[in-house]
Amino acid sequence: MKTLFTTLALLGLALSVSAQEEQIDSLEGKKVVLDEVLVQAVRVTKEFPITFSDLDKVELAPRNLGQDVPILMNFMPAVVTTSDAGAGIGYTSIRVRGSDATRVNVTINGIPYNDAESQGTFWVNMPDFASSTQSLQLQRGVGTSTNGAGAFGASLNMLTDAFSEEAYARISSSVGSFNTLRNNVKFSTGLLNDYFEFSGRLSRVTSDGYVDRAASELDGYFLQGVYNDESTLVKALLFGGHEVTYQAWNGITAEQLENDRTYNSAGAYTDSNGNAQFYDNEVDDYKQDHFQLHWYETWNSAWNTHLAVHYTRGRGFFEQYRDDDDFATYGLEPITVNGDLVETTDLIRRRWLDNDFYGTIFSATYSNDNLELIMGGGYNEYKGDHFGEIIWAEYAGNTEIRDRYYDDTSTKTDFNVYTKANYKLTDQWSLFGDLQYRGVTYKANGDDTGLVDDSFNFFNPKAGITFDLNRNNNFYFSYARANREPNRNDYESGSPKPEKLNDFELGWRYVSPSFQLNTNVYYMRYKDQLVLTGELNDVGAPLRSNVGDSYRMGLEIDANVSISKSFRWSPNLALSDNRNIDFFFERDGELQNLGDTHIAYSPQLIAGNIISYMPREGFQVSLLSKFVGKQYMGNIDAESSVLDSYTQTDFNVQYTINTNTFIKSIVLSGLVNNIFDADIVSNGYFYTYDDNWSSPGAVTTIEGAGFYPQAGINFLLGATINF
Repeated sequence: MKTLFTTLALLGLALSVSAQEEQIDSLEGKKVVLDEVLVQAVRVTKEFPITFSDLDKVELAPRNLGQDVPILMNFMPAVVTTSDAGAGIGYTSIRVRGSDATRVNVTINGIPYNDAESQGTFWVNMPDFASSTQSLQLQRGVGTSTNGAGAFGASLNMLTDAFSEEAYARISSSVGSFNTLRNNVKFSTGLLNDYFEFSGRLSRVTSDGYVDRAASELDGYFLQGVYNDESTLVKALLFGGHEVTYQAWNGITAEQLENDRTYNSAGAYTDSNGNAQFYDNEVDDYKQDHFQLHWYETWNSAWNTHLAVHYTRGRGFFEQYRDDDDFATYGLEPITVNGDLVETTDLIRRRWLDNDFYGTIFSATYSNDNLELIMGGGYNEYKGDHFGEIIWAEYAGNTEIRDRYYDDTSTKTDFNVYTKANYKLTDQWSLFGDLQYRGVTYKANGDDTGLVDDSFNFFNPKAGITFDLNRNNNFYFSYARANREPNRNDYESGSPKPEKLNDFELGWRYVSPSFQLNTNVYYMRYKDQLVLTGELNDVGAPLRSNVGDSYRMGLEIDANVSISKSFRWSPNLALSDNRNIDFFFERDGELQNLGDTHIAYSPQLIAGNIISYMPREGFQVSLLSKFVGKQYMGNIDAESSVLDSYTQTDFNVQYTINTNTFIKSIVLSGLVNNIFDADIVSNGYFYTYDDNWSSPGAVTTIEGAGFYPQAGINFLLGATINF
């Protein structure tokens, strides 16, 4: 431990590193545009004692060629991203400070996006969503109170497109490796009669993926209507998508990783002649539509309010070919065929999810020269139907068409209220306080979960202090308490407990015209943390279990350095130690205390770097690199569970041609990912089981692992025509 933090201190002095933020002269911050009031209640500025990084559409644009939002966030501090298909399109995910996506609270315009039951975020359901994103803020740690599930690794607050005063039209296309193709069109009417604006986007993204058959066909849309005057902003939004993605969640073995990196076992079966085949429709097929209505009102110079209602409709299935499955699994009776008793059959099944999520969020903000006070909350309700159908079977038994072999329901309600204030004691000292109550009820009746009827009442206090040394330097310290309920998969694994977190953050920010530095240390102490075990359930979802006491501690540094008018350097560094305390594990039939073990999927070193060269306006060349250190996929420090460290380096170029014609400009973009063709494995799974057959009278613990390789060198080329 001492060695680690000596290294932290030395590297902290040696590196200056980037928040990917707009360059400004002082800590006074940038002016808030009108649309940003929609996220004012859940976002923070440099005057708050919260650790955060911002990313806006200008920074997203050069690399926004069809890959999903997590991949575009890859170079932010303490972030690790991965893709099932290996090319950043389809099923993608993010981890922050070692915490997986179920523990990263995501809101869109302040409205919860995480799935209520699984708590995950499925970006595949909103293809090309980055093209309708104005900005995002990643708060690491607990952050400030927000709506939805509690943040145990980070909060991601996204703001969709601002309204445009001027009319425009835009056509974008990109092509690339693995037959990747992205097309979209965007438009805005501009302000009509000085008050109204209508805008929209239609997108289609297709890709074969790096992994065999891991193809994606993704359709997305975004529609917006706005009314705006001096004191009122009303926005109605409708967005969503339809994804059809060939499954690639099985991963591969260590041997296949060496000899056949792109192998995909999904859909494998043996035909009647004994030949190996792959089912051509082993797909995930899901539609999701979101409706949001926002009303923001400025009542006077001190008070404003925000009220929103929302509704999300989701429905779809994943389809699987099952080779020689047992009748009993589907509640079927054995049958006799040609005098033989038949108890198994080849079949094709669909497992459905049909759900509704709706509710409201609200906030009122009071501000004067010394005080910013925000009072708000939300109420959300989820209703989900889970059911399975056999759509074909070699031997159908006693089934009828559209019979359901399981039919489960679940409901969840989530209510929270919060009050937070930032009070300026003097010109240099500010106090921050944040109190939140959150009540959750969850009911389910599935065979996998058992009968669930749980209620949780959480109190989450937060407090901090900020010291502005001068125009360029400030320091902050904060404490935050968070509580979080188990998700659906946790109930499958047993009788989970809610988890608790105490988060301590200490930071220093320096801002000048040519150099911005953010550095912070943190200590996150957990009780009953639900950590990833490394195992997957039968639909590829990661499993978790309570581990008692555990902690995460580390140092994060990020900066933005203007070396000259043409060169900008944006490095970042995250060093951490992530441990389960006195971890017990049953190995070879005996319960053993393994001591303090590494928490799964938590590398000790994550570093990012962006070097940008802008020889003239409209022309930018960037070299981007990411290093992710060694990590364990389980919690027992087994060598077979190790994911090796890796380095990814990307090259990005953007060139703008301005014209004086009907076409305003043409923007050409290019992205070469993994230019050194490194063998990258960013994710995997690990499992153990007891074998008492090979050695009668003895129990032997067997270990196994799977891996998700990422693509070698690959490219995307794009063109955008602005009218």
